[in-house]
Amino acid sequence: MPTDRWTLRAGARVRLDRFDPSGTPGFRGSKARGLAASERLLERLSELQELLYASRTRSVLVVLQAMDTGGKDGTIRHVFRGVDPQGVRVSQFRVPTTVEREHDFLWRVHPDAPAKGEIAIFNRSHYEDVLAARVERLVAPGVWRERYRAINEFERTLSEEGTVVLKFFLLISAEEQRRRLRERLDDPTKHWKFSLADLAARAKWDEYARAFEEMLERTSTRRAPWRVVPADRKWYRDWVVATVLVETLQSLRLKWPPFAEGVRPDLAVK
Repeated sequence: MPTDRWTLRAGARVRLDRFDPSGTPGFRGSKARGLAASERLLERLSELQELLYASRTRSVLVVLQAMDTGGKDGTIRHVFRGVDPQGVRVSQFRVPTTVEREHDFLWRVHPDAPAKGEIAIFNRSHYEDVLAARVERLVAPGVWRERYRAINEFERTLSEEGTVVLKFFLLISAEEQRRRLRERLDDPTKHWKFSLADLAARAKWDEYARAFEEMLERTSTRRAPWRVVPADRKWYRDWVVATVLVETLQSLRLKWPPFAEGVRPDLAVK
């Protein structure tokens, strides 16, 4: 797996206030140059995704986590707009249903893991069970603390079976969140996105920050490291995610599969 400047080393201590949410580390140039660079990456991503789908030997799980308005939906919409929908699935894990609560917290997640040849995207994920469950006090501390171990083992199992786990924490500032929430109130096309729950979560900004810090510390592993992506600038966020995806898929050195049995290039096509 490629290394990059956004990756958290396993076991590293994390202080989110030491990251600049509006920074652009690794990229020199204007927004226009960033958008152009992303377009080139997305063309390459489309090619590599087709190769992944055709070879059916490996799979990729993309996990997106962020504060509210952090850009998870936008990342999916922009970065994956050129891929073949047959080989990409998006899952979103909301408040557990009654049936889901009657099982272990990973019961509802595992069926959405990617099959060979697929890219699966988790827009929010199993990490909500150590974030919202913790901050909103939905379970006892002893319960969510044990979940770090279960998550690491789950992701290790996926990795051992050929799935590359790419985890992105999209980091925005409190001021940028305020601006985006205000935009949702002012723009009629975004009214549907606004929820009073967003304001309730914003009031607990510091608690969520601490929960994210511990999550990153406890679950950034050698097989499945977290990448902290400055996300105040949407174009930069998309460039980072596209860069990591392209580098990762290229590193797999996948090959196009041969003809099916009995097919030869000299067959007559009438």
